[in-house]
Amino acid sequence: MGVVVDTNVTMVASRHTPAADERCINACVQRLREIQQSGGLLVDDKGLILREYTRKLGFKGQPGAGEAFAKWAHDNQAIPGKVSQVPITQRSDNGWRRYDEFPDLADLERFDKSDQKFVAVALASGESPPIVNAVDSDWWNHRNALNVAGVTVEFLCPQHAGDDRVVRTSQPSTLR
Repeated sequence: MGVVVDTNVTMVASRHTPAADERCINACVQRLREIQQSGGLLVDDKGLILREYTRKLGFKGQPGAGEAFAKWAHDNQAIPGKVSQVPITQRSDNGWRRYDEFPDLADLERFDKSDQKFVAVALASGESPPIVNAVDSDWWNHRNALNVAGVTVEFLCPQHAGDDRVVRTSQPSTLR
């Protein structure tokens, strides 16, 4: 079964999210390593997810587990079974939904637009894969509406669920 990984997991694994505790960091590192060993990463066919990984973590694969994962995802994007590209459709209107595959539910209107691509990939894949999250409170705040839409979120750091003090990692990073 495939899996979709929000960028915040990679950021925590590389210790770029100061509010994440050691238990959270270790859970993220372990989950990323499992995916690298077994494969099954799902990304979009537009390259949006991979670009976000590498924009925030670079191509070098070091110094942390998040950088290693970003490099692995980039290097394996054409290898079936390792990384699969799922077609998604970007919307051209100015509405709140960025992708046709993102659910048209009023309860999701305030969901982070930059994270809609992860939901679109999960739903478009037809596999019902989990979306892995570490510390992004938006996933927790919208978990019921996402569940109604058929989206499962795997919370690696339940101790941080709904914690709005945790830095939002979907915002542009100064890391290069």
